[in-house]
Amino acid sequence: MFSLFTMPLIKVIFLVLTFLSTATFSKANPGFHFGWNGHGGNRDISFGLSPQFYQFSCPQTNDIVMSVLEKAISKDMRIAASLLRLHFHDCFVQGCDASILLDNSAKIVSEKNSKPNKNSIRGLEVIDEIKSKLEEACPQTVSCADIVALAARGSTVLSGGPNWELPLGRRDSKTASLNGSNNHIPPPNATIEKLITFFKRQGLDEVDLVALSGAHTIGVARCATFKQRLYNQNGNNQPDQNLEKSFFFDLKNVCPKSGADNRISPLDFGSPSMFDNTYFKLILRGKGLLNSDEVLLTGSVKETQELVKKYAQDESLFFEQFAMSMTKMGNLRPLTGFNGEVRKNCRHVN
Repeated sequence: MFSLFTMPLIKVIFLVLTFLSTATFSKANPGFHFGWNGHGGNRDISFGLSPQFYQFSCPQTNDIVMSVLEKAISKDMRIAASLLRLHFHDCFVQGCDASILLDNSAKIVSEKNSKPNKNSIRGLEVIDEIKSKLEEACPQTVSCADIVALAARGSTVLSGGPNWELPLGRRDSKTASLNGSNNHIPPPNATIEKLITFFKRQGLDEVDLVALSGAHTIGVARCATFKQRLYNQNGNNQPDQNLEKSFFFDLKNVCPKSGADNRISPLDFGSPSMFDNTYFKLILRGKGLLNSDEVLLTGSVKETQELVKKYAQDESLFFEQFAMSMTKMGNLRPLTGFNGEVRKNCRHVN
């Protein structure tokens, strides 16, 4: 045990001043939470996320985000689902750090070129517009990672879904991971066992898996993501027997056996632009579009089967859990404090 009385006077003064300045800074900046960090034995200052992070530095942040989203979604209803998906694909690679937004450069190999993202991710121009307006209002204050998280929440709300208190204060990464994007984002043809494994790698459980899959209540998917279910589900040139017959024939009309990979079909044809629990009701009827949707019910995991039934019966229960799981996902390995940066342009490091 050490004592202040046995330390040199200059060290005592330094420690007291450090404590006082830290306490003052924390009160003036409620988004910052100082604490000792034990990672690797280093006593670094750690910073936490807080819903009030921009309360003083940029109080109009959410208003600006929602204003841009309202115009974008009114022009293209698919944008809401695209921005939700963007957040998901960002957080599953390196954590929620806006690495997905980085373009190719001398030092960056963009995640946009990965198999799950190439010719698939959308909404990047909306993020650019939000960033531009925030830079005008509050230069180099709001991170791109927070913008992606705010856009996902705003898109959910504007589609009729739940709102939630969103912790903010993420920083933007200076790196991207093409390999991580190729290997950590669950594919649309995944089995239930593989889906659970992908989610558990991120610290997410079966409840999070089913709730977050409910984001498919809005948006569309390309034929390439579900064509195997129509023509060659188990490598025997036969369709997926779990597909309801009329739904199967409708999908065949949209997606012929050869070509047309980029044609699209609603993930929830009952209410494709409305955030509700119809997605789960359709799964119960054999009308889940992706294999990863249908196996939540037809896979051998009782917990996911029961959750699909519960969410189909109780929309408020689904909304409540979706909000909690989105908050949990949004807290995956964020860069905070002096880690990372606040990019001036979301597509490039500073």
